[in-house]
Amino acid sequence: MSALVIVALVCLLLFLHPYTFYPLSIMLFPARPVRRDPSAPRPTASAVFAAYNEARSIPAKIANLRAIHELAPEIEFIAYADLSSDATLSMLQAEPDLVTVIAATERTGKATGMEKMVAMARGEICIFTDANVTLDPASIAPLLAYFSDPEVGGVAGTLLYINEDESTTAKAGGLYWRLEERVKQLESRCGSIMGADGSIFATRRALYPVVPPHLLDDMTTSMSVTFHGKRLVHATDVIAYEKSATSSSDEFRRKRRIACRAFNTHRHLWPAIRKTYSAADLYKYVSHKILRWFGIVPLALLILFGGAAMILAQLWYTLAVILVLGAVLFSLAVAGVQPFALLVEILKSIIATFVGVVDSMRGKTYQTWEPAKSRD
Repeated sequence: MSALVIVALVCLLLFLHPYTFYPLSIMLFPARPVRRDPSAPRPTASAVFAAYNEARSIPAKIANLRAIHELAPEIEFIAYADLSSDATLSMLQAEPDLVTVIAATERTGKATGMEKMVAMARGEICIFTDANVTLDPASIAPLLAYFSDPEVGGVAGTLLYINEDESTTAKAGGLYWRLEERVKQLESRCGSIMGADGSIFATRRALYPVVPPHLLDDMTTSMSVTFHGKRLVHATDVIAYEKSATSSSDEFRRKRRIACRAFNTHRHLWPAIRKTYSAADLYKYVSHKILRWFGIVPLALLILFGGAAMILAQLWYTLAVILVLGAVLFSLAVAGVQPFALLVEILKSIIATFVGVVDSMRGKTYQTWEPAKSRD
């Protein structure tokens, strides 16, 4: 029985590690501050984004680009319209003085669109964002200033969700993302972060890699800068805003798709990671990425081995109380009672991630995407 208890405790530690012990542990790593040079000339930049059926988001996006243009008129904007079935293309083409539009003739997916836009871009720095994301115009100056440090190859901004109060799903997504942003801050403090989110990040154009169309372009592009010996850092003074999905089913599908593409990307990048990463960076990668992808496994094993230990110890009353309590808490969650409903949404997210990893292992790929309807 003691062996089962030990295994259960190890599973508990593995499940909690990415969210608790890992952030605490990297606080002990020596700091590596970014050395921005305020006297350095601002590099040229191109901001790019792909859009598919984003007609409801385009007006706000255009207004945001104009606000950025007022503060940084030298930045060029390029959009890739991925054969939308709504008015996305025509709405973008109606702004020729502001945006250069690449119109797809077939559905290709975001990675292909990004490759085409980067090939057209003239800026030294490529700023990557999404069609449904708005960027604080005042963030452009600090974003580009990071590149005055020659060690910096990429910069990830800070994403804020603006509709957390609309549903439990949105609240769970916002809670998770605040933790994610905090972990990135700690990773950046001592070196590089383990990949950037596609909502807002920038890299040196010369470091842009070949991205197979079924992979996550943001993960591949951002992490590739570290293979060149450059840092990928997190910026708290570069702010972007986005609405998250409010439907639980929408969010499950999104998490599953992203996890599948992320694990496919992991397999593509792993040889370079293993070859170039230090022991500290490998620890970061395993803790931040791999243990999260497989998070439901130690949780399931914890329940299995913990239950087996109680059965062997004949703790029937304790086991019965736990089962009844679990059923009551689940019923409260289904009824929407907080914080139990929030915990169930978090559990769904963990399960969706693992299902996506299993999809990847079975050879499934996602090349194109559909915007979450509940996001609007």
